[in-house]
Amino acid sequence: MTSARPDGVGEGDRVTEAGRVSDPSEPRRVDLGRFDNADFSPGASRLKWAAWYAVSALFFISYLVPCSAPKRVLLRLFGARVGRGVVIKPNLRIKFPWNLELGDHVWLGENAWIENHVAVRIGSNVCISQGAFLLTGNHDYKDPTFRLTTGPITVAEGAWVGARALVTPGRTVGSHAVIAAGAVLTTDAEPYGVYRGNPAVKIRERQIRGA
Repeated sequence: MTSARPDGVGEGDRVTEAGRVSDPSEPRRVDLGRFDNADFSPGASRLKWAAWYAVSALFFISYLVPCSAPKRVLLRLFGARVGRGVVIKPNLRIKFPWNLELGDHVWLGENAWIENHVAVRIGSNVCISQGAFLLTGNHDYKDPTFRLTTGPITVAEGAWVGARALVTPGRTVGSHAVIAAGAVLTTDAEPYGVYRGNPAVKIRERQIRGA
């Protein structure tokens, strides 16, 4: 038998911050009010962060500047490493450009989203198609405070991330791999592998014809 304290709370009971007694047999709940990402650093000052938000809204998340050259310059000014001939379509979202590395002749499609809390490295001759999502941030769903988790993403030379495909945190897309439209990549993709589905699975090898 569980003994009770003078306030009526049993030894096995849990008391919430609001003072409510909860039954230990009840499923535990998430409390987003306790979320705290103070240990996460975006890698730049708040002033630089705010300046990027303004520049991004004017030049990247819009159709006002259709050409790529000024956007390449702006990315470099904010700390991105950008190679030659990078094509940047309108309405591209980049979280933190100082965490971005682009090789030569990279194509970044309309409505693509590079959500780079941490490093995203994209090799030369990579195509990131329309609406593709490179996601470096996630949450620990077992943690009652919904703790932020992160993992870097690498997309190696010659790979293609198809329209509306999702690459999850910590993944590597191997050289010349293909992630088909709408696929959700939850494991590393082998070089020259073609992946599709949710979760994405390898369905064949990519064969590139001779010139």
